[in-house]
Amino acid sequence: MIPPASPISGTHLVLIPSYDSGALVYEVVRTARRQWTPVWVVVDGSTDGTAAGLQAMAAGDPGLRVFVLPVNSGKGAAVLHGLELAASAGFTHALTMDADGQHPAAAIPDFMATSMGALDAMVLGVPRFDADAPRLRVQGRKVSNWFANLETLWLGIGDSLYGFRVYPIAPLCRVMHARRWMRRFDFDPEAAVCLCWCGVRPINRPAPVTYLRADQGGVSHFNYLRDNALLTWMHTRLLLGFLRRLPALLRRRWETVR
Repeated sequence: MIPPASPISGTHLVLIPSYDSGALVYEVVRTARRQWTPVWVVVDGSTDGTAAGLQAMAAGDPGLRVFVLPVNSGKGAAVLHGLELAASAGFTHALTMDADGQHPAAAIPDFMATSMGALDAMVLGVPRFDADAPRLRVQGRKVSNWFANLETLWLGIGDSLYGFRVYPIAPLCRVMHARRWMRRFDFDPEAAVCLCWCGVRPINRPAPVTYLRADQGGVSHFNYLRDNALLTWMHTRLLLGFLRRLPALLRRRWETVR
């Protein structure tokens, strides 16, 4: 069934990577479709049966497309797959959002409007946490945010980890093709930092985030040890890149405060 009255865009699309998100992904896609057309989903090797369900939804909705990867390759890899297909179809910008119900579909029109008014920028969501947000994750992200701002000389990354964002597709594809990393949980912070390095300015917009419990259908693949080790390695290599780019970043920083 086609959702009513969602704007149709030939330049901006919603891109949702999904890996074993459970039945919640169907509601996430439905709410996104009520807000925007088109919505694309990249199923990243899911084994929970949701690929077939999403394909059935797409069969009755021309504003929804579903792409299924045969094996799980990571969030960044799934996003890149979708970006490459979107670029070949003529799209210039993509709003990424997670399939687990954490991100606010109701904010899609506002983020898209902000992007359309500043096509050279990336629009970064800055999370507003509810009372149920895991304290360790809320506090832990402050470390990643501090490093991301150091690595860009505080050019304006409001939050490095929140994946509800609008990216300009061409520069992000160039960045990802030039790097062997950014394919898993390290995608969001590295994308923000590297795009800043390339001159893509960030625009920050507040957006609520909701952590759903397991009894609410919430699914999390976050592993504290594995993913924090990945972030540590990511910031190590970004700091090395930052040192190489320091003179250019200092010039840009000086120009922004003059």
